[in-house]
Amino acid sequence: MHILNIDNLKVSIDNKIILDGFSLTIKSGEIHALMGPNGTGKSTLSKVIMGDDNYEILEGKIFFDGKLINDLTVDERARLGIFLGMQMPLEIEGVTNADFLRNALHAKEKDNFKLIDFIKKLDKTVEKLNMDKKMIHRGINNGFSGGERKKNEILQMFMLEPNFIMLDEIDSGLDVDSLRTIGSLVTEYYNNYKPAIMLITHYKRLLDYIKPTHVHVLMNGKIIKSGGSELVSYIEKNGYKFDSNSTLEVSEY
Repeated sequence: MHILNIDNLKVSIDNKIILDGFSLTIKSGEIHALMGPNGTGKSTLSKVIMGDDNYEILEGKIFFDGKLINDLTVDERARLGIFLGMQMPLEIEGVTNADFLRNALHAKEKDNFKLIDFIKKLDKTVEKLNMDKKMIHRGINNGFSGGERKKNEILQMFMLEPNFIMLDEIDSGLDVDSLRTIGSLVTEYYNNYKPAIMLITHYKRLLDYIKPTHVHVLMNGKIIKSGGSELVSYIEKNGYKFDSNSTLEVSEY
């Protein structure tokens, strides 16, 4: 069982408060969808959990499996099994996908790393994602389209086998076929490994393929509503307006 626990987090960047009193617990086997208007702190949250030092934690604590990770580097968090699939993955020239993944897995598995097993798994996963095999021998995201970059993030997820997965608007810019492929593969990974997953999205369409166990709405840097799939349907119909006349039964924070 792996648990991420965020306690009363207050975060700023350039002296602007982005998260203010944010608390959330996500456990293995749970899929939490974070929704909300632009600028409410969803992407900031994922970057802070991953250790982006552009953000300053003013108050609060982040624990993973009981270990305080506030001061850990990105690499240290990754070694704990924390993974972030980004909305706009960076292009890195000079390092191929295959080399990056081989080195990352070698560092993780050490003496248990077997090159032949790595090659077999890489080829199988590339085929699942309907990716051109030539792409794994190119620089990371070098010349990739938006959809190809998203698939490359899912490739990394399958190869690295993280315990806690954050997918930040992984559906943006995807056509219907690519969305279906990515959605089905994330669901396959979830069914096989039962990780803790945090999805950041604006749209119901992703959640038609990856079924959340919990849904949260962020406003002003904190969670204001939580519920299940009924909350997604409500948002699809009404947007992010919640008033006293609403019959939706969800938790309030």
